[in-house]
Amino acid sequence: MASEPANAPTRDLIALDDPYPDRDYEVRCTTPELTCVCPVTGQPDYATVEIAYIPDRRIVELKSLKLYLWSYRDEPVHHEAVTNRILDDLVAAVAPKQATVETRWLVRGGITTTVTARHPAPASLVDTAGE
Repeated sequence: MASEPANAPTRDLIALDDPYPDRDYEVRCTTPELTCVCPVTGQPDYATVEIAYIPDRRIVELKSLKLYLWSYRDEPVHHEAVTNRILDDLVAAVAPKQATVETRWLVRGGITTTVTARHPAPASLVDTAGE
């Protein structure tokens, strides 16, 4: 049985020690290469994803982030779900002080979609969530 290649897609985000744990700074990672599959039509969806976070004690290793994002390529998933899942997995891996994941999806049926998820959620979103 063949093993997975070293650069195979994976959902494992690797956390590293923050080299400047006593300083607040922002890490911003952007790629126009996020792809997944529409769960309704089966057609491919393409997005630019921007991840921004303020580390606490851990940072995400960039190659693992690349392989993580690649793992969505063949997954049938809605835009809102993939955006929130990326945020949840980043928070679970590195426990940042703050984080934002924004996905900007290419036009489909004349509609461009942008989804933004934040950690912690802004008070304005939390206050209206129960209405």
